[in-house]
Amino acid sequence: MIDDQLLQILACPACKTAVRLEQERIVCTACGRRYPIRDGIPVMLIDEAEQPGGAAG
Repeated sequence: MIDDQLLQILACPACKTAVRLEQERIVCTACGRRYPIRDGIPVMLIDEAEQPGGAAG
């Protein structure tokens, strides 16, 4: 779904650390925020992220 090269250069906009792909989400390896992927495009906006506990934004 997401190109590996793109995934390598993406970083969490909240804490600036690396991210990984999990199912249909980009997940921050540090803070745990989950960013959606819509139509093959990662939506890397803090307001669109799901918090690790399941709360939005």
